[in-house]
Amino acid sequence: MRYIALLRGINVGGKNKLSMAELKESFRARSFSDVITYINSGNILFSSDRDDVEQLKSHVEELILADFSLEIPVTLITGEELIESLSYAPDWWNNDPDSKHNTIIVIPPATPAEIAEQIGEIKPEYEKISIHGQFIFWSAPLKTFSRSRWSRIVKTSAYQSITIRNANTTLKLAELVQK
Repeated sequence: MRYIALLRGINVGGKNKLSMAELKESFRARSFSDVITYINSGNILFSSDRDDVEQLKSHVEELILADFSLEIPVTLITGEELIESLSYAPDWWNNDPDSKHNTIIVIPPATPAEIAEQIGEIKPEYEKISIHGQFIFWSAPLKTFSRSRWSRIVKTSAYQSITIRNANTTLKLAELVQK
């Protein structure tokens, strides 16, 4: 099965530095196949015969701790999950070049409903969200971005339970997982 490991909080602001080339080799050394990394923000695509996602996620976290001495939260999704969720992305997501478009992926055991409750009601004049599975599609015009409620997610406790990828990264991961 094809998986995507999304590492939270690596190579950001000089913290949790992790070489994608070295990480790729660590995955290969652990018998993962078809290993691809995408950009420097912790996106690893790989294949595995294992089908227990939670056990596999723990294995990836242990690999990172053992090889790099970093405790990094990992969200593990199947390629199928990503493709299926993108088929439910709303029409407005990633369609306005004057807006910022993100995919917020909720890290279990948190749920999208819990995250939405912690952030509060959207400000419809400044932002839009749509939820499918553990994915939250969010868009906000660049001109009024700072007025949106969800742009402040990094200042909330909910931030520890999510990982964010912009629309371009999300779509590229979908493309790569199908190769």
